[in-house]
Amino acid sequence: MSAIDSLIEGYRAFRTGTYRQNEERYRALASRMQKPKALIIACCDSRADPAMVFSADPGELFVVRNVANLVPPYEPDTHYHGTSAAIEFGVTGLGIADVIVMGHARCGGIEALYESDHGNPPKGEFVSGWMSLAQGVAEDVRKTHAHLDRDAMLRQMEQRAVLSSLEMLRTFPFIREREADGRVRLHGWFYGIGSGVLSVYDRTHDRFIDVPDKD
Repeated sequence: MSAIDSLIEGYRAFRTGTYRQNEERYRALASRMQKPKALIIACCDSRADPAMVFSADPGELFVVRNVANLVPPYEPDTHYHGTSAAIEFGVTGLGIADVIVMGHARCGGIEALYESDHGNPPKGEFVSGWMSLAQGVAEDVRKTHAHLDRDAMLRQMEQRAVLSSLEMLRTFPFIREREADGRVRLHGWFYGIGSGVLSVYDRTHDRFIDVPDKD
């Protein structure tokens, strides 16, 4: 079965299963403006879908996805800013209070950044420029964690990229002002694809702490 045929079959299963069982809910969602609980800036990696990780129903999450879950700095100019536009709409248009940057293990974008220091620059017309947003993070990790092996250093880069994106969010005036008066809360989360474990950044101790399973 081809990829397209598989997707069509998946759609048919959705129509006869999930949609039919929740038809009233879907119709209600379509009849009013969306009111998502949280805005999640996540990676476009096919293995790290926020809706799946958080068992979220339609309408609950406003998800922005890009390579390596990076947030660019506030740059109000005439260029195209898809991530910035989505953040602006989610916060100022929809009034979302909780904004989450969700990184993940085995991130291809971060791995490409790591490899660039070993003579293998990221390929493509756009990826290299986009990943330069995290270049400072990679350089800092290399300097401060030079003793780590490859996997451990990649993990540090992945997690520190999340924190860098949180700081980039604070360059947006509408984020900075709302965080200062309590209307917006920023969160840094990290998902282990293989382990299935979610870690939450603890600002007090400057580290990610695993969310425990229920007893």
